[in-house]
Formats: sequence, structure tokens, C-alpha cells
Amino acid sequence: MFPLQKSWDDAGPVSTLPDYKPAPTKRIPSRGGKVYASDIQSEIGMNIGDAARESGVTAKMIRYYESVDLLAPRGRTEAGYRVYGKSEIHTLRFIRQARHLGFSIDDIRKLLGLWQDRSRASAEVKTIALQHVAELEKRIAELSEMRDTLTHLAEHCHGDMRPECPILDGLASVGEPVTAPQAHCGRG
Repeated sequence: MFPLQKSWDDAGPVSTLPDYKPAPTKRIPSRGGKVYASDIQSEIGMNIGDAARESGVTAKMIRYYESVDLLAPRGRTEAGYRVYGKSEIHTLRFIRQARHLGFSIDDIRKLLGLWQDRSRASAEVKTIALQHVAELEKRIAELSEMRDTLTHLAEHCHGDMRPECPILDGLASVGEPVTAPQAHCGRG
């Protein structure tokens, strides 16, 4: 804040501000004649809440990504608040998309490094992607087997008032893979 200075005119004391020149402002590029809040925020820096809204990543996850060194904020304010710019938002969107596709944190770290390295070979990226596809195929097969087993057990359970149940019998079978019912519900 500027200290007020007293000066006198014919009517008595007048408070004035000292000579003040505003800091030069940075021109924010507009899109189609319109300036959006995100354009202004990305030029001057965003707090974590604004960064979360812009990137689609929660503030909690942003903090987590910082803690595992996937993201480094551009800096902090004098009060210690994190500040994010366009590049951090772009990185957060990249991370969000990679997580949506099921990549692990370690794979995302590798992909981020490759993404930021313009001299990279795309073969490295493809290798990581195909390894992930193989992992997904394996998980899909495991999930399909689980679904088929549960469907089989449920089809053999009458779901009536009797206590016999192949679903529970199958879950209780220790050491044996659950693939077929041990008894039929409702049949005595």
C-alpha cells in the first residue's frame, strides 16, 4: 500500500498518493477476440485449485504427483502457495490421460521423460505401450475367468430359503480353484 501524503489547497488539506506508475502489463493473446480466464491464469500462474479445474486432476492427486516426482510446480508464492503455469497443466493432462489408460506411475514417469525428450525414438514409446497392452490382456483374461466362474456358480444356485449354496461352498473351498459348484442350492 502507498502512504498517503497530505497537501494543502485553497479548501484545506488534501490527501494524495505519491507518484505512482503501474507496472507494465503483459499482453494476453485472445482467441477469436475473446480472452478467457484460463488464458489470464496460465500467463500469471494458477493456484492448485485453478490448476485442478483446468487439468481435470484433483488437488489431492496434484499433490500426490508432486510427491512421487511426476510434477514439479513452477514455484511458490511468498505465502508458500504452489503456482502452476501452462506447461504444468499440460503435464497434468498428460498424466490424467495416461492414468485413464491404466499406465502405472513408473510407466508414466518413463513416458513423461520420453514426451519431454524431443530426440527420443518412438520405438521406446511403442515398447512401453505394447508391454502395457500385454498386461491389460492378462488382466482381461483373469477378469473373464472370474466372471465365468461366478456366473457358473450363480446359475447353479436356486437362491431360495435353503442354506445349501454352491457360491458359498465354492468360496469356502480352501486350496482348490473355484470353478464348479460343490452342491446345488435347494436340492436335497
